[in-house]
Amino acid sequence: MEKSNLYLVRLGEISLKGQNRNYFERTLKNNIKAKLKPYHSVVTKQKGRLYFEIEENCPEEVSELAFNTTFGIVGWTKCVRCEKKLEIITEEAKKLLQKPLFNTGSTFRCSAKRSDKKFELNSHELECMLAELVVEAHPQLKVNLNHFDLELSIEIRDKAYLYTTMNKGPNGLPVSTAGKGMLLLSGGIDSPVAAYMMGSRGLKMECIYFHAYPYTSDLALMKVKTLAGMVAPYLQGTRLHVVPFTEQQLWIKTHCNEEETTLMFRACMMKVAEKLAKKNRGQCLVTGEALSQVASQTLDAMSFTDKTCDMLVIRPLVGMNKEAIMTTAREIGTYETSILPYEDCCVIFSPKHPITHPNTKVEMEHYQAMAIDEMLDKAVEETKIFDFLSNGQEAEYNKEISLH
Repeated sequence: MEKSNLYLVRLGEISLKGQNRNYFERTLKNNIKAKLKPYHSVVTKQKGRLYFEIEENCPEEVSELAFNTTFGIVGWTKCVRCEKKLEIITEEAKKLLQKPLFNTGSTFRCSAKRSDKKFELNSHELECMLAELVVEAHPQLKVNLNHFDLELSIEIRDKAYLYTTMNKGPNGLPVSTAGKGMLLLSGGIDSPVAAYMMGSRGLKMECIYFHAYPYTSDLALMKVKTLAGMVAPYLQGTRLHVVPFTEQQLWIKTHCNEEETTLMFRACMMKVAEKLAKKNRGQCLVTGEALSQVASQTLDAMSFTDKTCDMLVIRPLVGMNKEAIMTTAREIGTYETSILPYEDCCVIFSPKHPITHPNTKVEMEHYQAMAIDEMLDKAVEETKIFDFLSNGQEAEYNKEISLH
């Protein structure tokens, strides 16, 4: 590549994977490269590091999105690679110090890692050398090893690598290394956070949304599609299955006791989600449920809904309080969209006094008495699909899909 930018990517948990490490590193490399398309990139690997050489015309926002939303990255930064000669290292360090970044803080530190033990200076001596260069170029900066605004670092490996303050990555494990699940995406605060948390453990996910038009508006659907686009970069792209559920919900409402409706809605949704998961090679269901948050999320209620399907149900938020969930939603940018006032179908059809501690045996009898299986199969058959790319954009061919 004639002109390119070099990025250093730090690995974390992946480095502990022993004999499986190559598989995790290869998946991470491919996940990042997928987000950098159509720009050409070359990847080299060293212990605990990946180096991405990306053609210079790649916009910074593209590379930043790739590194900021790809699980498996602990930290990343643009860096300079040069020969392991002191005079060359000094010149490259001086060039870095000319960047405007060094006029934005009051304290700094220098750090060095010397993997090549034959290099003439040890780590401490390298740090002192860099610190002298910083003070010479920016005498207003003061050294602070613990609380610093700026950092200048060097790593001595096959070459010398120089870089400034490291950007924080999302950590976790590369998506697709833990299999595939199906997320029930409601449009609320919780389910996008559940997507983020399970994505961070390497789970690839598609999303399922239940749409009860005209009781839930197309604005509610647009909200969910927006959320699917927001979590798509973290999931290496995703597919949104929009399940038409009006007929089924009306049937449930007229064939069960009023206080049971939320419970039966939830049970039928889990069954449809399971059917879609099996159809799309999913291995588990993922929900945004948190224990005792609402009537359908008590131990008894969740135990009943689990009985209606055979697939593993993962609830990553089950032990979190609402404030912690909201904090994560703000961090990943989904909160403001999630609180838009377009209600989902469960909220609209909810009874005033829902049952909170159902008897599983009794409710299973009531569930089976509804004889709704054929209608659930119909919902699966009529499901519409919308794809979202790994950069969060909606696929162009989605525009040809009509729900009504």
